Amino acid sequence: MALEDVYRRNLHHRTHRAGWLRAAVLGANDGLVSTASLMIGVAAARSEQSFLITAGAAGIAAGAMSMAVGEYVSVRSQNDIEESDRLLEIEHLAIDPDGELEELIEIYINRGLSRELATQVATTMHAKDPLEAHLRDELGQHPHTKARPVQAAIASACAFTAGGLIPFIGAFAPSAGKAAWSIVAFTVVGLVFTGIISAKTAGSKLLTPTLRVIAGGCLGMAITAGIGQLLHVSGI
Repeated sequence: MALEDVYRRNLHHRTHRAGWLRAAVLGANDGLVSTASLMIGVAAARSEQSFLITAGAAGIAAGAMSMAVGEYVSVRSQNDIEESDRLLEIEHLAIDPDGELEELIEIYINRGLSRELATQVATTMHAKDPLEAHLRDELGQHPHTKARPVQAAIASACAFTAGGLIPFIGAFAPSAGKAAWSIVAFTVVGLVFTGIISAKTAGSKLLTPTLRVIAGGCLGMAITAGIGQLLHVSGI
């Protein structure tokens, strides 16, 4: 099979999307739920509509920055762990290459190869690039799944902002009371689309992931509305 065909076939797999997809889905869902919950809580506390809109805008800005920084720090930590493992593997290969070869043989045996075939494969791998073989087959590190902190941070911030703008539109209803229901309606629609898009991008069935996203978002809004109703603060 030609290299072009292999590459084209690999495009149908979705593992290479895992990093940015997770950040984007998390960001969009968090933008929807946190912004909607914030504004519904404020509306339930009987605050003025101008304050409701201000709170929503501030929530979007703060949330997007928080998501970006949090995602960058988290993914960067994953990079540091991968790099630490890489350096440790280099040290092990320099100190005990025969032991590392045997370790690779045992990995292949555990995956179903005979000792003879596992020894042949491991020896061939060690002759070509022992570090790559151990990073891939022992530690599960692959170039296409490598964590990318900047990409994840940008995807998370943009997705959060896009998600947050959906319930924010609902805040422009004629009154604060109507705005609360408008926010809920816009948010539910946004959650439906988020669930569908994430399911399609991940290649899974639509119903279960979409219902999970909707249920989680509605629960968050309900709890925050309840807290706002209990506080019932006016003229903040």
